[in-house]
Amino acid sequence: MIRRKPTHFRNSLDLRDKVKVKFLRKRLKLSDEQFASVVRKSGSSISAITKEASSLK
Repeated sequence: MIRRKPTHFRNSLDLRDKVKVKFLRKRLKLSDEQFASVVRKSGSSISAITKEASSLK
């Protein structure tokens, strides 16, 4: 029996999902440019994004 691998994880951000990206960006109160630079630095982990965003403020 072939099983599909799960495509989402609770602790990582899927950058293709615009609703999740917008929600997280609004929750962290970041502009589009700030959010993009934070994601470039830290990757797609939500905890890493949150930690990096708190260091910006």
